[in-house]
Amino acid sequence: MRTSRGGWLLARLARAALAAWGIASLVFVVSRLLPGGPEQLALEEAGEKWGAAGQAAPTQQAARRSFRHRLGLDEPVFYVTRAPAPVAGWHWHGRHNQYHRWLGQLLHGSLGQSYRDGQPVGAALGRALIYTLPLTGSAAVLATGLALALALYLAGAPTGRGRALVRTLLGGLQTIPLFLLALLLLLLLANPDGVNLIPTGQAPDAATSSLGQGLSYWGPRSLLPLLSLVLALLPSLTLPLAAALHHELGAGYATTARAKGLPIRQLLRRHALPNALIPLLTTLADLLPSLVAGTVVVEVVFALPGSGRLLAQAAATHDYPVVVAGVLLTALVRLLGLLLADALYFALDPRLRPLA
Repeated sequence: MRTSRGGWLLARLARAALAAWGIASLVFVVSRLLPGGPEQLALEEAGEKWGAAGQAAPTQQAARRSFRHRLGLDEPVFYVTRAPAPVAGWHWHGRHNQYHRWLGQLLHGSLGQSYRDGQPVGAALGRALIYTLPLTGSAAVLATGLALALALYLAGAPTGRGRALVRTLLGGLQTIPLFLLALLLLLLLANPDGVNLIPTGQAPDAATSSLGQGLSYWGPRSLLPLLSLVLALLPSLTLPLAAALHHELGAGYATTARAKGLPIRQLLRRHALPNALIPLLTTLADLLPSLVAGTVVVEVVFALPGSGRLLAQAAATHDYPVVVAGVLLTALVRLLGLLLADALYFALDPRLRPLA
């Protein structure tokens, strides 16, 4: 007896949510235990002005204590902590700890407030995703479409100068790190002394500009980041699919179809491609997390106001709520990719569906 699709999907979603919560909780606890913290950076930037109610603190220690109290960092990190000597031992703190407060906020749909500017993390992340989601979505669609077209082209005939050139270019792209590829595109295609594809103009003020103004300004400036992501993803999608298609052409059903006079293009599209996609789904499951990691690189290199740049700045300034929210988002995307891959497995081959 096979399990229903709805029950299987709910079970996978529950496990994915549990895993994402576990990862975010681990990052939350570890980030609080790291040496240094946001109060140290605040003191370096503002001197001794971080006193209670905005008054000047007499010493850096008093300013640090005031800042930590304002952020709730003076409470215990977890429900149970181990005190150092001379009163070593485990101590139970009940609900009065940082993790319990964060978990309660998370269950109510709040990701906390940024240590850097005091703004809600969810609102800041939402504003950044307005620029990141179109970029990553477009890159995923373009990279997948180009990979399918190039793989069918490469599998059509294993020899030929054009196909050898395509394989060489894909192999070269696979060896270039994304940050280096983005820098090369920036130097080659955004050079005021040469080819400059990025339009000029002053960036709109994020606080006063509308959504349409922001997208109209950053949209054309996202072409090079989009090209960077597509070129970085293309080899890992194309080459395995081309190899799988070439393997399928040697199968018995393909030999029989060609003996009956079926054109190679129809054989590839109708028969070989559905079978070759099944091994590729493992690569496709890594597509979403690869895009999330790639956006951090391209948004920093091209100075885009997206979620990747936001998380990079948060990590540099010890902005824990933003970092934990970014880790939670990344974990959800990773688990969503695995869930999507499983769904595609079952759609392409019903024999893989789980049994009750």
